Amino acid sequence: MILQGQIVDILNRRIFKGEITIKDGRIFNIEEKEHHEDQYILPGFVDAHIHIESSMLVPSEFARIAVKHGTVATVSDPHEIANVLGIEGVEFMINNGKETPFKFNFGAPSCVPATNFESAGAVIDSDGIKALMANPDIKYLAEMMNYPGVLFDDEEVLKKIAWAKHYNKPVDGHAPGLRGDDVTKYIQAGISTDHECFTFEEGLEKLQKGMKVLIRQGSAAKNFEALIDLLPEYFENIMFCSDDKHPDDLLLHHINNLCKRAVNKGMDVFKVLQAACVNPVKHYNLDVGLLQIGDAADCIVVKDLKDFETLQTYINGELVFDKGVSKINSIPFKILNNFHTDKKEVSDFKFESSAKEIRVIEALEGQLVTNELIEESLLQNGNIVSNIEKDVLKMTVVNRYQNQKPAIAFIKNFGLKEGAIASSVGHDSHNIIAVGVSDEAICKAVNLLIENKGGICAVSDKDSKVVALPVAGIMSDQDAETIGKQYAELDQMAKQLGSTLHAPYMTLSFMALLVIPSLKLSDKGLFDGNTFKFTNLEV
Repeated sequence: MILQGQIVDILNRRIFKGEITIKDGRIFNIEEKEHHEDQYILPGFVDAHIHIESSMLVPSEFARIAVKHGTVATVSDPHEIANVLGIEGVEFMINNGKETPFKFNFGAPSCVPATNFESAGAVIDSDGIKALMANPDIKYLAEMMNYPGVLFDDEEVLKKIAWAKHYNKPVDGHAPGLRGDDVTKYIQAGISTDHECFTFEEGLEKLQKGMKVLIRQGSAAKNFEALIDLLPEYFENIMFCSDDKHPDDLLLHHINNLCKRAVNKGMDVFKVLQAACVNPVKHYNLDVGLLQIGDAADCIVVKDLKDFETLQTYINGELVFDKGVSKINSIPFKILNNFHTDKKEVSDFKFESSAKEIRVIEALEGQLVTNELIEESLLQNGNIVSNIEKDVLKMTVVNRYQNQKPAIAFIKNFGLKEGAIASSVGHDSHNIIAVGVSDEAICKAVNLLIENKGGICAVSDKDSKVVALPVAGIMSDQDAETIGKQYAELDQMAKQLGSTLHAPYMTLSFMALLVIPSLKLSDKGLFDGNTFKFTNLEV
């Protein structure tokens, strides 16, 4: 096979008219040659950190869509399904991904459960990490979210890191806002990356101390604008990632969009492409070609180096996307799940109290971190209820693995004026999380998900809509176009109910993520992520 075009040699920082010969799935020859093709040929894009489960698609279906945007590989943490199904879930992701040519590079989830302050469906201890690290399909130790465990020399945490070092595999980080001596110790433990930086200053400090910083632009957390000015000086130690990518977003764009935005800011195209294509391959030692003789023929053809519109995608020399059509087919697979809770009663969501003031979680647009507010409580017959006028709404987390009393908190900035929304995508343990204007609406939404054994939904007095997620309660068994359309319709319904958030479901799913400060809600109670302790709702 021969490809002609403007060849983008990122490693040697040159662009030239030429011809590429592909033989047996590898780059056999590259030579300069005059021709009339104006298209550009470059290495494929790599998402340096993504939870495939966040797309609500199984890996094979994710691959079918990602290649349309020139993505040939991902560095993927199967942390979400692992918290539901343990190592069985990790193996499902690996095996399903192998059904396609796409180059999934899965890590061993380091924090299952993410903390001991919530109920997950499985546990992966250091012995489990040892077994996973011995597997050649596992490329790295995935994000070490338990940074307090690192800082306080937790024996089990350090054992997990030691097994990654034993097998000479990188250790990913997760340390939002960690600075000074604490981040120095975190890095010295052997942790090499962080995708959680949300300020320029934080990213700069971590880069200066030897970390690689991943600039994240996902469906919820969007840090591109805050961090992209680090790229010109530190391009050798920066990568691009999504972290979490909802299906409607994935249908539109992927890493190609970050390249477009960076180049449109006037940044050097070679530096941008080094972050998007080269650095993940080198850091994680991936079997992904970089358009050099002898490399795997993992390359893309794009219309130009401004918008990065993908015309063709090749993986191991196989044409997997051509002029608008993905050549990767949807495949059948066995559905796995872990969902064992009974329907709830409206009375389960009452919070009996006489407190005049309560602690309130403040959700922040485009961020995973939250703030803590003190607000006046609204009491009705001894029950603290949602205050629609002040946008202080009741929220619940319901254990989906066993019958327990729902945990209750209050949250600001969701903006709902009627009804409720709920999701069994609830990071990181994936219990049911819901927010609504009344106990009745919350109960209706929670029970709709229990009936479906997982999904996301919106309910009102007159209507209800659900997107079922039968695979571990977090992924669909449908194709991307179907689930993307259903999700977009559900997102629109949430906004019709009054939500003012850009991505209400993605934001909701992170309100139980205890490893990111400040105030969050687990199935066991209200949790202060700054002190790593439970706290009272009442002031």
